Amino acid sequence: MAESSLLETVHVGLIAGEPLRVEGLRGVFEHQPRDSHADLVPVVGYLDELLVDPTVAYLIVDLNSCALPLHTLKKIHRAKTPARLIVIGPDEDEELVMEAILAGARAFVDGTAGPRQIRDAIEVALSGSIWAPRRSLAQLIDRLLSERSQRPVPSNPQLTDREQQVLDLILLARSNREIADELGIEERTVKSHVGKLMRKIGAENRIELSIRALRGPIQAVPD
Repeated sequence: MAESSLLETVHVGLIAGEPLRVEGLRGVFEHQPRDSHADLVPVVGYLDELLVDPTVAYLIVDLNSCALPLHTLKKIHRAKTPARLIVIGPDEDEELVMEAILAGARAFVDGTAGPRQIRDAIEVALSGSIWAPRRSLAQLIDRLLSERSQRPVPSNPQLTDREQQVLDLILLARSNREIADELGIEERTVKSHVGKLMRKIGAENRIELSIRALRGPIQAVPD
C-alpha cells in the first residue's frame, strides 16, 4: 500500500483578499507532513462559501490582505463554523491576535512567516494545541480573568470522571493526541469529550475552557 493512501485527508480553505496572496499560500501544501500524517488539500473560495462547506476542516485566513480584518474575524465567529481557524496577520497587533483566538483560531502566524512555518503551525493545530505569540496568550488569560463573560456560565456543572480526567490534562496544556495516549483512548474520543466540556462549562475554545475551569468549582459525577 502506498504511503499516501495511509494519510488522513484534511481539506483546508484559503481566504485572502488578493489572488497573489492565495497563490502564495499554496506553497504551504508543497511541504510533506511531519507528525500529523495528514494530507492537506487546499480549497480556494470566497469566505461565505467556505464557512458553510462541510468538507472544509480548517480555514487559513490571511488578514494582511483583508480590508477589515476585525470585521472578518467577527463574521467568522458569528457563523459558528465547525472549521478550525489558522490566522495570518501582524503579531504586533495584540488586539487582533486576542480577537482571533477568541474567535476560535487555533494558530496565529505572523504575516512574514514562510510556507514551512505556516505548515508547522497547522501541524500544531492538528495535534490539538494552539500556536500563538506567548505574550498575547498571557494577555488573553489576564483579559478573561478580569472580564465577566456576557454568556451565562452553568452553575456547578457536573462532569463525568473521564471528562474530569480530560480537563485535568487540558489544564496541563496537553494536546488531544497526548491526552489520548495517556488515557488509552482514541483521539476522536478526546475531541468528543472536549466538545462536551466546552458545552457544559460554557466556553468556545480551549483557552476559555481552561480559564473557566480554574475560576469556579466543577462537580464530578461517576461515568
